[in-house]
Amino acid sequence: MVNPYYAKTDIGPPYFWDMLPEIIKNNYGKWLYHEHVKPGVLKHVGEAGELYTVRVGSPRLLSIDTLRWFADIADKYCDGHLRFTSRHNVEFLLTDPSKIDALIEEVEAAGWPVGGTGKSLKNLIHTQGWIHCHSAATDASGTVKAVMDDLYEYFKKDDLPAKLKISMACCLNMCGAVHCSDIAFVGVHRKIPRVQEGLANTCEIPNVVASCPTGAISPNPKEKSVIINEEKCMYCGNCFSVCPSLPIADPENDGIAVFVGGKVSNTRSGPAFSKLVIPFIPNEPPRWEKLVVAIRNLVEIWVKDAKKGERYGEWIERIGWEKFFEKANLPFTDKHIDDFIFSVPTFRTTTQFKFTNNK
Repeated sequence: MVNPYYAKTDIGPPYFWDMLPEIIKNNYGKWLYHEHVKPGVLKHVGEAGELYTVRVGSPRLLSIDTLRWFADIADKYCDGHLRFTSRHNVEFLLTDPSKIDALIEEVEAAGWPVGGTGKSLKNLIHTQGWIHCHSAATDASGTVKAVMDDLYEYFKKDDLPAKLKISMACCLNMCGAVHCSDIAFVGVHRKIPRVQEGLANTCEIPNVVASCPTGAISPNPKEKSVIINEEKCMYCGNCFSVCPSLPIADPENDGIAVFVGGKVSNTRSGPAFSKLVIPFIPNEPPRWEKLVVAIRNLVEIWVKDAKKGERYGEWIERIGWEKFFEKANLPFTDKHIDDFIFSVPTFRTTTQFKFTNNK
């Protein structure tokens, strides 16, 4: 395959075709089908031969030593061929099926789980959290580690009703795609940014005013500062991104909200946005016990009640949101009312939307 627009340069990544294994190049456009051999192992069949994928779950943040170890494993079992997926998995690409069990045994002996294929819990995708993001309302790596430790069994097996994708974002900027996942949790601020003295000495006021997506910030010429309208503020932290004199982090009031029912794919039903079900869970580092219990409850009621092939949101649409809140033992409050201007096509807003006691 020759790319007429490709020229060798030291700018940007190398041309992807040069990095592909020969089996993939030979089967380009000739793939026939794939099979689920067992949890964590896929078999891809093409006209030019077979390729096996072994999926290994990993955290998002990896050290250089760990990356070198993965590379050594790839050299040992699959001629150096591995890749990283969008959900932070490491996938080893093999052409010799006799090496699969030995590879799995070695990576799992080192503490790396093999799974996440088929009808299973996928590896959690998440943002940076406290380790890097300056607008984070909660941690990402810590919360995801705690949740994934508790749900480990669902990553290792593939007998769930359907695939289950859980995502996490550490603030409302939604870097973690939580708006379209089966279950998602996101860090939320509940207090407006604090305007510190000397703001004009550290920030450009026009930039600060322009950074607010809701127009909640206006200049305060008398004090060479800004004024924040609390009714318009949506606690996103964008202003703090351009001005360190507007800190929004608050240990007492920051926490986590949980959403369910999102979906990206077009299979069976169309894509859908997730809906709020738990408005607030306090931050409880290092293990976030209340969050872990809440997420496990949401997973288990779906596993118990959903039909075969039914994603989380599809299950809720079948039983109704009233029944879902009942099964999840969650209260319905004013925080759950969707007043977003485009909510009409995404939420039941007619007079028929009411809670009943019908079983």
